[in-house]
Amino acid sequence: MMIKVKTSKVLKFITEDIWHDSDGNISKTRKNFYTSLKTLYLCIKRFVDERLVVKASALTYSTLLAIVPLFAILFAIARGFGFDRMMEDQIRISLAGQGEATDYILEFVKRYLAQTKNGIFIGVGLILLLWTVINLSANIEKTVNQIWHVKKGRSVYRKITDYFSMFLLIPILIVVSGGLSIFSMTMLRSMASFDLLMPIAKFLFQLLPFVFTWGVFIGFYVFMPNTKVKIRYAIIPGILAGSAFQGLQFLYIAGQVSVSSYNAIYGSFAALPLLLLWMQVSWSICLFGVQMTYASQNIKNFSYDKDTRNISHRYFCFVCIVITSLIAKRFEKGQKPYTAEELSNENRIPIRLTKQVLNTLQDLNLLHEVLSDEKSEDIAFQPSIDIYQLSVGLVMNRIETNGSEAFRIDKIHRFNPHWQILKDHEDASFEKLNQILVKDL
Repeated sequence: MMIKVKTSKVLKFITEDIWHDSDGNISKTRKNFYTSLKTLYLCIKRFVDERLVVKASALTYSTLLAIVPLFAILFAIARGFGFDRMMEDQIRISLAGQGEATDYILEFVKRYLAQTKNGIFIGVGLILLLWTVINLSANIEKTVNQIWHVKKGRSVYRKITDYFSMFLLIPILIVVSGGLSIFSMTMLRSMASFDLLMPIAKFLFQLLPFVFTWGVFIGFYVFMPNTKVKIRYAIIPGILAGSAFQGLQFLYIAGQVSVSSYNAIYGSFAALPLLLLWMQVSWSICLFGVQMTYASQNIKNFSYDKDTRNISHRYFCFVCIVITSLIAKRFEKGQKPYTAEELSNENRIPIRLTKQVLNTLQDLNLLHEVLSDEKSEDIAFQPSIDIYQLSVGLVMNRIETNGSEAFRIDKIHRFNPHWQILKDHEDASFEKLNQILVKDL
């Protein structure tokens, strides 16, 4: 019984109490511990709630369709620089454990490239290849943007320029990685006689693949979302995801012995389901890292998260009036407009609720976005209506009547008394509230 009570208290603390704003009452060490605990809880919860494993499956399917065209583009770029052979070696190293699948893929790529003349793909093949690769990149960006709650993706122009810049950079990074490996091996041989330095050199050599993988994941988490991602929040997720990916590689290679019977039953077909499994787990690791980066950068947005999701209609209206009043007052005085962060910090309104209310007020055409000032790119907010016409009644009326009322319930005849009593109540309230301007509150 005691264990059950303690477990309930711990769960309540993790799911509710810890999310209440108490930063000023605790030490810095405890605050950092709470922040880490909240980030981990938020990552796991959102990973499950948003069904990221299913999204990883969708990306696995898209990757499988695009893998040959993608490698064809990379090899075409590498061939132009004259290091296609080195790139093939590096791909085999990177996909260690996927021997048969890698052979099939590279064979398809070579056949694809065999249809070229002077390095230029022929007609429809080129268009199909480019479309497949851009479509894969767009699917990846869409999934990442959904995790980041970014509604607008890159424009077509930015997709073409950004993605192909990335594809141009990948072969160069792969060759640099290969060059570093060769350089490390050479240095390792030359230091064979130094007993003291040899263990350190071996450790650094073994660390190189991890460092390269960490860099790739960190770059992905910063570059891929169509929003500003601060690099300091991507470092730890990038290291954790990169290490997990390298661990997956090790486990996959080590587990090849145990799947020998699987290969004996399915023969060469065994390569495909094993490749799919590897892609599925790899994408799941990658998306968990995206979720962790988002949670790290936006952890403050989830203070009072449960309360915000369960907020009463009355209190939501109260916060709408408060925020509209504050923005109107500042506009009347000709001062710098409020940002969401300033509204939250100055008035102790949870940032998640602040942003939710600001989005609602924009949808109701009561506020609109502006730049905070000419030197800053911060988004601020100004009234969309003359502040001498912006009354409490107008705000309440728009909140109450927002949404569809086009249903088949007979409010003209059968339920007219019910509808009329509601209208009379609202009209009486709004008539009084229309005389109060929000700037005068």
